[in-house]
Amino acid sequence: MTEKKTIAVVGATGAQGGGLVRAILNDPQGPFTVRALTRNPHSDKARELAAKGAEVRWADLDDESSVREAFDGAHGAFVVTDYWAQQAKADKRTRAEMELAQAASAARAAQKAGLRHVVWSTLEDTRPHFDRLGVDVPTVEGGFKVPHFDAKGEANATFTELGVPTTFLQTTFYYEAFVVAGQGPQRDENGNLVLTLPMADKKMALIASEDIGKTALGILRRGDELIGETVSIAGAHATGDELAEKFTDVLGEKVVYRPHTFDQVRAAGFPFAVEIANMFQFYADASDHFAGVRDLARARQLNPELQSLDSWLHEHRGEIPVG
Repeated sequence: MTEKKTIAVVGATGAQGGGLVRAILNDPQGPFTVRALTRNPHSDKARELAAKGAEVRWADLDDESSVREAFDGAHGAFVVTDYWAQQAKADKRTRAEMELAQAASAARAAQKAGLRHVVWSTLEDTRPHFDRLGVDVPTVEGGFKVPHFDAKGEANATFTELGVPTTFLQTTFYYEAFVVAGQGPQRDENGNLVLTLPMADKKMALIASEDIGKTALGILRRGDELIGETVSIAGAHATGDELAEKFTDVLGEKVVYRPHTFDQVRAAGFPFAVEIANMFQFYADASDHFAGVRDLARARQLNPELQSLDSWLHEHRGEIPVG
């Protein structure tokens, strides 16, 4: 019997990493066993993974030695950083600077541990695209346009320069944002359901977060085939009008698409409003690239269980907050 290879999963109790941990655990006849890495191995989520058969280990991307130790003896790893979870520290680094530092720590740890395959969850650096399009958007965090994209895209080079055998997995907007992030239909002053995503008339690429982990497993199962490659994934492409039609069907009530402008979002005053507006402007202005490279057929080849937006919305329709 061939000995199983261990995959170390950073962020094992989060959306993406958790999806990969569950995918490996649900594939007991597969080639891998899973080592779930978390900053809190005593959390309920970590205990649940341990009860299902995962090896749970403490590791913190801000502590490179802990990641190096957690990678020791593993065949491969899944690495994800969480821009939104970053907290300001004594040295006053920005969230993007901290994310860059964490990615570098993970890359160095992977190199030192001699990992054979790393799947790095990343996104495009938006700055070259805005430059190419001749679009001027406000700068955020001293040089970034969409920091939670740009830092990940910039970090790609670290994995390459260190010679880490890496597949660059480009993700996208989660379906779950319609449930937990207030991005779904809202009632206007007349009580009508309105979808206001600032996408103009452009197509958006979306995916269920669970499918990111499942696709990562599909990549790892391909062995060396996709090392050095960028794999861009989505479960659906849809315009605002198409999304409104889907919500109408699921909710049983008319939903109208009435997009906010990017400047309206920037002026809204909520935390990270400028960054979020810049992100949607990138989605819209660079839609031909962003949605174009996210090949649904290729994603389904790597993850045959890829969820369509229609099926996901029907499954979660009771969770969509519409007031």
